[in-house]
Amino acid sequence: TLDKIVSIKGYRVELTIEEFMQQLASIGQVLCGQTADLAPADKKLYALRDVTGTVPSMELIAASIMSKKIAGGAQGMVLDVKTGLGAFMQSVDEARELAALMVEIGRRAGRRVVCLISDMNQPLGDAVGNAIEVREAIHALQGGGPDDLRGHCVEVAGHMLVLAGGADDLESGKQKIEDALDDGSALAHFRRLVEAQGGDGGMVDDPDKLPRAECIETYGAPSSGYVAQIHALKIGGTVMALGGGREKKGDPIDHSVGVLIHRNIGDRVEKGEPLFTIHASKPEQLEIASKQLMDAHAIVEAKVDPLPLFYDTLGD
Repeated sequence: TLDKIVSIKGYRVELTIEEFMQQLASIGQVLCGQTADLAPADKKLYALRDVTGTVPSMELIAASIMSKKIAGGAQGMVLDVKTGLGAFMQSVDEARELAALMVEIGRRAGRRVVCLISDMNQPLGDAVGNAIEVREAIHALQGGGPDDLRGHCVEVAGHMLVLAGGADDLESGKQKIEDALDDGSALAHFRRLVEAQGGDGGMVDDPDKLPRAECIETYGAPSSGYVAQIHALKIGGTVMALGGGREKKGDPIDHSVGVLIHRNIGDRVEKGEPLFTIHASKPEQLEIASKQLMDAHAIVEAKVDPLPLFYDTLGD
């Protein structure tokens, strides 16, 4: 998330605790990174997990996530636990186990926690990258954007509103979120967040000012049929190879690159219709990336059911 938001020129993700608290009191929202003062043992434990082969430990994952939330002072937490081909938790059962651990940690710490188990077999929304995802998020805040992205965000934010006491139940919370998206107030709040942390509010007003790749090419479906697979992990790997992610800490990131996926699993597509668009920094990257993305897609003759956005909800 932080690599994406810093696509906005000037946005600061490193805040002192004093700045964090002042901004929270002033505008009610902060989006920043972990500081040396916030759960300092977490970074050391993560380094130990890396060299001891315990990165996949369910208990240590839960502890790492929850320690930062609790130390940050959150009284209510809504956690989006991903499952599927592009997620750490490959199965719904694994995701449910992790979610139950985090709910229990929250309960013991006197916090209210909701965990939503959501699909990550295919990308959420159309965009995969950094600036390209921020641009899509701004379009969603403007009342547009892909239906699955909006539906997912409304569900998560609805739960947040209930925990914060801003709504009596989930349905009324979701309606308030829908209204905020439609009347422009959600976008205005995001702009306040960006400017509070030093970012260029003009990029929120005009997301076309965000970094844009030099080479943009759209590729059509190789055959007609129904989309049976859009392998999220392979797509993420392609974006990383384009320069949109880090293989190791300290690697530079090209915020302009990424891909747009034009179909969802279950969609009918005709041969030659747009399947994906590559945003690359160099022309020679297009051929390799297009082969990888074609491999990530599967098109079959038989009708395919769409995937759900959510599989389960645990907690308050």
